Amino acid sequence: MSYKWLRGLILWAPTAVIGLWEYVRHTFLLPYVSMDLGNVLAPIIVFIVSLTLLRPLFGKLEMMQEALKREQVGKAALEEREQLAKELHDGISQSLFMLSVKLDHLDRAESKEEAGRTMEGIRGTVRHVYDNVRQSIASLQEPPAAARADWLQSAQQLAEELESASGTIAAVEWEIADCWFSRKEKVELLAIMREALMNIRKHSGASKAYIRADIVRENGHFAEFRCVVEDDGAGCREEELTAKGKYGVKMMRERAASMGWTLRYGHREPSGTIINIEGRCSLHE
Repeated sequence: MSYKWLRGLILWAPTAVIGLWEYVRHTFLLPYVSMDLGNVLAPIIVFIVSLTLLRPLFGKLEMMQEALKREQVGKAALEEREQLAKELHDGISQSLFMLSVKLDHLDRAESKEEAGRTMEGIRGTVRHVYDNVRQSIASLQEPPAAARADWLQSAQQLAEELESASGTIAAVEWEIADCWFSRKEKVELLAIMREALMNIRKHSGASKAYIRADIVRENGHFAEFRCVVEDDGAGCREEELTAKGKYGVKMMRERAASMGWTLRYGHREPSGTIINIEGRCSLHE
């Protein structure tokens, strides 16, 4: 029996019982059952029918809801596995391929200088793989836990990680309430912010960074938001961050696009870089 049929039976059964009882009473039982006794018997009959018919229907409905929850949990786990596979392919697997190519170049090096340059490139690739592994582990472990915390706490935790790793002081101004994002949206936005702060740590040499987020426009149950991550460092051209072997900005854009958001990378005046994430969100009670 489908959910639609169950819902219909639960809604219409009491009405049908009362209607049938009144018809039988007035048509066949009126000489034998008084109006007062009929009025007393009506709720008793409805109660008996509820016990015998509606309770099993409610039980089936609860079983269907539990099955739906299990299906949703399984789907969420599958999505996380697919996301991990995507990150492994986009980051680690391609980096390992580049590492094998550089090792081949090292074997064919004709001078110590060439071998030294190739070895330095290998060290850089290994560091890149290490960073990607750390980020993948963090994406699997920390964002879901952070997604259960409030926004401000999650953003401040990312800022503290940046300061402890590089000494860059990060200020946080967060004006988005938790109710505006689903858990998945929150996880994706936190992952984008983490990658942006990692780029600041690795490339900018900044002394200060800023994380700002607010609701730009609100319209009932829908709103437009903006999240900005910027720094006062030396800056880095987008071409350098999206060159062959660089995956950070690409992964941020893909994460944003998967949520229907837009991500823009630009220069900050007088110095530094700025990443702007904008999109639409809906109210989640």
